[in-house]
Amino acid sequence: MRVLLSDLVSGLRSLSPKRFPYRRFALALLLGGIGGWLFVQARLPLPWMLGSMVFCTAAALLRAPIAAPGVIRPPMSVVIGVMLGAGFRPDLVAQLPNWLPTLIGLVLFMTACGLCCVTYFRRVAGFDTTTAFFAGMPGGLMEMVILGEEKGGDARIIALIHSARVLLVVMTLPFIVQWLEGVSLTGTRNAGPSLAQTPLFAELWLIGCGLAGVVVGHLLRLPAKFLLGPMLVSALVHFLGWSDSAPPFQVVNAAQLVLGVTVGCRFIGTSPNVILRVLLLSVGSTVVLLSLTFAFAWGVAQVSVYGHVPLILAYSPGGLAEMSLIALALHTEVAFVAAHHIIRVFLVMVGAGPLFGLIMGDRRKAKPEAEVKPAPAE
Repeated sequence: MRVLLSDLVSGLRSLSPKRFPYRRFALALLLGGIGGWLFVQARLPLPWMLGSMVFCTAAALLRAPIAAPGVIRPPMSVVIGVMLGAGFRPDLVAQLPNWLPTLIGLVLFMTACGLCCVTYFRRVAGFDTTTAFFAGMPGGLMEMVILGEEKGGDARIIALIHSARVLLVVMTLPFIVQWLEGVSLTGTRNAGPSLAQTPLFAELWLIGCGLAGVVVGHLLRLPAKFLLGPMLVSALVHFLGWSDSAPPFQVVNAAQLVLGVTVGCRFIGTSPNVILRVLLLSVGSTVVLLSLTFAFAWGVAQVSVYGHVPLILAYSPGGLAEMSLIALALHTEVAFVAAHHIIRVFLVMVGAGPLFGLIMGDRRKAKPEAEVKPAPAE
């Protein structure tokens, strides 16, 4: 608890005017809000997320004075975690046996994504083996950056590649789903009741889940504790039927706006030439990832009870929060989508390091043998 209180005090200190760039953050939110509003007017999918993401990415490329400090991420992660947990309803137990084929498909899908993307970044992009490996893993941005840097990879490139992956997948997937499946994701649809329609008792449940979840996430030492802790508590509350409250659509829109701003601002401080090169390289890897996503979703749909849309969202290697928000906007299998993304990120976090060590260990053993040259003939 001392560590948690220390983190809280540190976070409050970082909000002081001397440390927090309020003007740059306000400009980022303003640009994100304008982008979201324009996307709403154009009736584009997930307007508040995509609009803010596009405008802030463009602002970063143009070196505009914007910023989205890391301290704003935890509170937003708490909100998103509570929202995702609300999708775990009492009838979920009956659905769990149906997850077996989809989870097997997820493992096969991750293996295919890893092999294809690592090969792509090694052969096409020309990255070194370490950078290509951790850039090609399908998930876990911060974990892959930390592990990749520890193993000698280029942390900046790894971070940019994963940021670009989330950016491009989130920007393209809603349009593809709309086009292929005829599912409406236009800005006129609100995902949830109005804040004015939500009873005070229900709002208190959501707030309580968030506060208790932060403590639980810290005590259990969960990865992404500000997201998974509130999500676990909220899931338990809704699963046991203590509350059936749905998140107000204003909160969902605000979460999308801040998420879009933070993703776009990840490109701040990097040379526009580097960003453009990474984005161009990521277009190729995104085509590979989405092709595999649709192929596996179609294949698994043939042997499971789930349709193409939930499987596409569950397998798509976008961010956990971003893909879950899309599912929330569609009112489709939020718990199913969120759970599969948590499993994907967990498997990548747990397996990437040992797998890299195994591969590099085999290469080190094989290298001396490969370098042995026959003695010249006398």
